[in-house]
Amino acid sequence: MSGTSIEEFYREDFGRILASMIRSCGGDFDLAEEALQDAFAAALVQWPREGTPASPRAWILSVARNKAIDKIRRESRFDARRGELAFIAELESQDPAIEDADQIVPDERLRLIFTCCHPALADEAKVALSLRTLCGLTTEEIARAFLIPAPTMAQRLVRAKRKIAAAKIPYQVPGDEILEERLEAATAVVYLVFNEGYSASFGASVMRTDLCVEAIRLGRLLFELMPARAEAQGLLAMMLLHDARRPARARVDGEIILLEEQDRSRWDRAQIAEGNSLAAAAMRSLPAGPYVLQAAIAAEHARATVAADTDWKRIAVLYAMLLAVRPSPVVELNRAVAVAMADGPEAGLADRGDRSARRSRRLSLPMGGARRSAAPARPAGRSRIRVRKGARTRRQRARAPLSQKTPRRGRRLS
Repeated sequence: MSGTSIEEFYREDFGRILASMIRSCGGDFDLAEEALQDAFAAALVQWPREGTPASPRAWILSVARNKAIDKIRRESRFDARRGELAFIAELESQDPAIEDADQIVPDERLRLIFTCCHPALADEAKVALSLRTLCGLTTEEIARAFLIPAPTMAQRLVRAKRKIAAAKIPYQVPGDEILEERLEAATAVVYLVFNEGYSASFGASVMRTDLCVEAIRLGRLLFELMPARAEAQGLLAMMLLHDARRPARARVDGEIILLEEQDRSRWDRAQIAEGNSLAAAAMRSLPAGPYVLQAAIAAEHARATVAADTDWKRIAVLYAMLLAVRPSPVVELNRAVAVAMADGPEAGLADRGDRSARRSRRLSLPMGGARRSAAPARPAGRSRIRVRKGARTRRQRARAPLSQKTPRRGRRLS
């Protein structure tokens, strides 16, 4: 296996092996990660010279466990960590072929996902830790993705790991009583990564393809590990469908191309077919959640071979359903735009006016002769990652996925 192949193997399998190592190390992220890095460094030296082992994953896992044992001994913490060392030794005695039967326990990765996305962590920490541990991105790569110095990102990761230890965040899959709530947090983190890639909030590029790719990888992992959860399926479908338009979304100079002006022959039809299939399957699981409905909306746009064939009536219905489960001013406006595209501007304005009036009556209360209104809700899925002040440009306002952005006069979709 060449150095390039080892790098690809690292990127694909780092999260899987790290999840198992963290369990082996009693939840110690730093020990597990350092041992695993040492194991991959050894592979870069040995594999090109001696050949690739029959079971690369088992080889890496075995070497990483040995590296962890060596580190514990070197640091003279043997007595303090005797139980942990015994656990590692016990796992090490297992048949490597069993570990590598392409079945490093899936629940290990679920544990890692839910630990990285725990509500006790800040959004920035969740995103950084997920990209580092689940996707195998280096600290420098994550720092470049968010245009901050590598030492700053390193400190962010350190603080996140310390928070996990200090708060005693359990390395486990949540129980059924809180699983739905925690799954929502995990899908929100994946969406934060995708939305930042699809609609870069800073930097010169319209899109960050690397972040979109990593978000889709995380989405696939969530769906692979939780196939019965329709929202995980819907999230993956939505990301695939939006990302399929990427080749046609921007001109050479970086200017955004609106949806109706895009060359649809450049859309990734294979990715659209996969997204449509996932979206249709997810819609059969009722009641449909917000990611499932957003995927269905994206599927309607993707089915139209030309803009004039878009089924705006169906899209209006889907937006009404989305408004019922995840109300926001943005969704409300997009519903009105869809009605206008289907039945004319007057119908859209009437729909918007009726809904605004109902919302005003519902949220406003008399207070000393004045009216007190609730603050508008944050659009679902909107990234709260802090960026440098003034970094967003006017050109970048048109970049968010369809169901999350406000079209101008019904024509600002990309």
